Amino acid sequence: MIYTFRLPLINPHMSSARVECVFAGPGNALKNGSKLFDLGVDLSSAFAQECPPVSFFRVVLREPVIFRRLDAERGKLCQVGDQIALFSDKADESLDAPVRDIRFAVAGIIHHEGMWTGSVA
Repeated sequence: MIYTFRLPLINPHMSSARVECVFAGPGNALKNGSKLFDLGVDLSSAFAQECPPVSFFRVVLREPVIFRRLDAERGKLCQVGDQIALFSDKADESLDAPVRDIRFAVAGIIHHEGMWTGSVA
């Protein structure tokens, strides 16, 4: 079975998020609880203030799968609903027709030095 991960609506005011970190890559067998991505959500266009309202979130798998394809690299700004990655049950399945979205959980986190934001001069 083929699964997709699309950028979810984490906050009702967001329209996009930046891929801050990617913790797995194509070919990796992942288990329930594996870290997938850290995402950064900037709400400064909706809430203008001196200190931009930027929040960070971690996406964690809720089912075992094989990571097959990454469609958004670290640092890329993605729109809500954009496909970011594909997964499957078997390493050799055709990626032609995703069946459903992957099961995942999202948690708020604090900025860390491995993130794209703050690491680019």
